[in-house]
Amino acid sequence: MKPSVPEGQTVRPHAHGSLSAAPAMRASVLLQFAFVAILAILIVFFRDAPPFATLSITFVSIFLEALPFMLLGAAIGGLIEVFISKGAILRIVPAGRLSAILLAAAMGMVFPVCECAIVPVVRRLFGKGLPLGAGIAFLLGGPIVNPLVLLSTAVAYGNDLTVVIGRLAGGYLIAVVMGLLIDRCFTRQSALVEIPSALPGAAHENFAFVGPAGIRTKIGWAMQHGAADFLDISRFLVFGAFTAGLLQTLVARGELVVLFGSPIVSILFMMILAVLLSLCSEADAFVAASFRTTLPLAAQMAFMVLGPMLDLKLIAMYFRMFKKQLILVLSTATFIGVFSMMLVILWMGR
Repeated sequence: MKPSVPEGQTVRPHAHGSLSAAPAMRASVLLQFAFVAILAILIVFFRDAPPFATLSITFVSIFLEALPFMLLGAAIGGLIEVFISKGAILRIVPAGRLSAILLAAAMGMVFPVCECAIVPVVRRLFGKGLPLGAGIAFLLGGPIVNPLVLLSTAVAYGNDLTVVIGRLAGGYLIAVVMGLLIDRCFTRQSALVEIPSALPGAAHENFAFVGPAGIRTKIGWAMQHGAADFLDISRFLVFGAFTAGLLQTLVARGELVVLFGSPIVSILFMMILAVLLSLCSEADAFVAASFRTTLPLAAQMAFMVLGPMLDLKLIAMYFRMFKKQLILVLSTATFIGVFSMMLVILWMGR
């Protein structure tokens, strides 16, 4: 039964939490303090070392590249939270499992966001009742199956439609397969962490229809939701960007060039590189294209398909949306799926 709202009043957003989450919250706070302490040690004792300069530049470039898209995604998530009811989401998404996943994997064509922006959007859509498989398909497919990424890929590869269509088809297929796999292996309860709600009880599901609040008031509430999402998830973006920067500083690309002699090993190398570099999906094609004279197309495609689905900053942000078991299964299955697809491409190119 929905709580009643007195006539002439509106329901204002407020935060609430769970007492059962207190140990996890304490552990999270301790990890954040440890992270800050490590940064302080690096700044005090190693600020003049050349590797620290490399780490700083890499970290800042990854973070600043992702920041505007994170802000956009958080703002869109806030608007979804306030203006779109659960019933509207359920009416838009087809009832059938397969049809819902097929549609969700292609939603990026009309809703072009990169992998950084899509995380807070999907998080809010899950809170509105989006089916698990459809959410996974949109999460993985959206950063690849969208016109901005296809345009950047075309520019990077000199309008080579084989590469553009191959990346589009590969990203869509992996997103559909992973959506079906996760939908079959997990339930929403076993996959999702608790998503903070702004309103109590069932009234939160139909926030857009509660009370006579004006459009300006609701936009203000949407921005509050967006700000909360941004602060909640951006911490993990910082952790992921720092880890990616640290690994790029410690592991020189030149030391791995010797692996390029084997096409299969080169595919694995490019997949690992995609995870470590944590590039935006709208820019990674230019890095992949720089290997055109060195590596087979399958290795370049592996970089462009896996990166927007699985990298260090994404894995870190996934912890604010998914439980650990799902992250492990999703990461492993996506890696294996992309690798298998690239082996097929390599075989077809012979």
